[in-house]
Amino acid sequence: MDVLAVASEMYPLIKTGGLADVVGALPAALAPLGISVTTLIPGYPAVLRAVGKGKVVARYDDLFGGPARVLRVKSLLVLDAPHHFVRDGGAYGDPGGNDWPDNWRRFAALSSVAADIAGGAIKDYRPALVHVHDWQAAMTLAYMRHGHAHKIPGVITIHNIAFQGRFDAGIFPILGLPPSAFAVDGVEYYGGVGYLKAGLQYADAITTVSPAYAAEILTPAQGMGLEGLLNARGNRLHGILNGIDTHEWNPAVDPLIPVHYNARGLIGRRRNRAAVERKFGLAREAGPIFAVVSRLTWQKGMDILADAIPDLVAMGGRLALLGSGDRAIENALLAVAGRYPGKVGILTAYDEGVSHLLQAGADAILVPSRFEPCGLTQLYALRYGCVPVVARTGGLGDTVIDANEAAIAAGVATGIVHDANSGLALRRALQRAVTLFRQGEPWLAMQRAGMKADFSWGRSAGCYAALYRALVERAEEA
Repeated sequence: MDVLAVASEMYPLIKTGGLADVVGALPAALAPLGISVTTLIPGYPAVLRAVGKGKVVARYDDLFGGPARVLRVKSLLVLDAPHHFVRDGGAYGDPGGNDWPDNWRRFAALSSVAADIAGGAIKDYRPALVHVHDWQAAMTLAYMRHGHAHKIPGVITIHNIAFQGRFDAGIFPILGLPPSAFAVDGVEYYGGVGYLKAGLQYADAITTVSPAYAAEILTPAQGMGLEGLLNARGNRLHGILNGIDTHEWNPAVDPLIPVHYNARGLIGRRRNRAAVERKFGLAREAGPIFAVVSRLTWQKGMDILADAIPDLVAMGGRLALLGSGDRAIENALLAVAGRYPGKVGILTAYDEGVSHLLQAGADAILVPSRFEPCGLTQLYALRYGCVPVVARTGGLGDTVIDANEAAIAAGVATGIVHDANSGLALRRALQRAVTLFRQGEPWLAMQRAGMKADFSWGRSAGCYAALYRALVERAEEA
């Protein structure tokens, strides 16, 4: 089976978050199951540098305001549209962190080209199914339903429903869709155009990145205004837990960490721990090092963490934080760090190598999110023997077994789980972590149990493969 995947980022070519990791890892996991994935992504400067010339398989004289080409390099398709994607800044925003004002046009271009490809625009290639990711690719399904690919089944994966791609109704005439598409059962959303909403409306199947998140987004608290549509289409909604690339994230061979180790011998973590202390300017002490690798946003609970740092330090812990995001939250964290030199170190950036180092050298990782569709950070942490301390929400609760008395006695505890959106709950979780760390043996048992857990893509890929095949069979019978 040939599947066309469409996404705005893909590791290792371009990454701003976990979406890229999933898009990059899933094709390899599906290949042994007889499913070949071709992935279409935008031609950002970093992507074009990585792929080189490529083979031109499609051309556009005017793609929403300028010429464009589709380049093919093995199983990768790149939309080379310089007027949309070659610019200083990030994938979605300018160097100052502001969204590009023409994001609606940029990702409409990506989606319309994806629909063309699904409809046969590339010679000798016609996918059996199209799988789109998040709002940036969601309009693909609208273009398919109103074009030549209307019979091909489409799947959309929600990685974070908080990001929806909502735009003013004034853009609709430029999108190239028929007037009938601007309707409640089309792309119209509260008087404007909703990209994610359109994808959910037109999809043959909707997936989210964990079972718990699939249930949570059916509620007003976490549905972000789309819970009504999701409940109406509930029979098409599936929660499939993300996996991780266990080759990319493997402490026994990871080239980005100083010392390799495995679950049988964790002594190598000591030297990695010393490297964390040097990198973040932490004093060498006996207490645990808590790590954070995160976007610094309200969703991630970073404001709650900032308030809890004095307590963390008073308990004998230290903090190494890597991330960037909301300027006010960044400043609050930096201000607190300034009060505790040698106890708190912060790097307001994103660095793949440092993130691997933190997983391999910190004692615990903090994920105090208010909501978290899946979370990959805690899965990497489990793989590396870095004990997760996480909020009970979405995929965090699905993947971490709390160190309650029964779980510790049974030897199955893998971390500490606390109530979400509560500073008090976070402080209590920190105290539990410090206590277990000082006890020694229970902490070591948690590390080993986490490292033995299987969060590879095998099971999840099987779920996707079964879903794809069911949709294709249904389409062939129609």
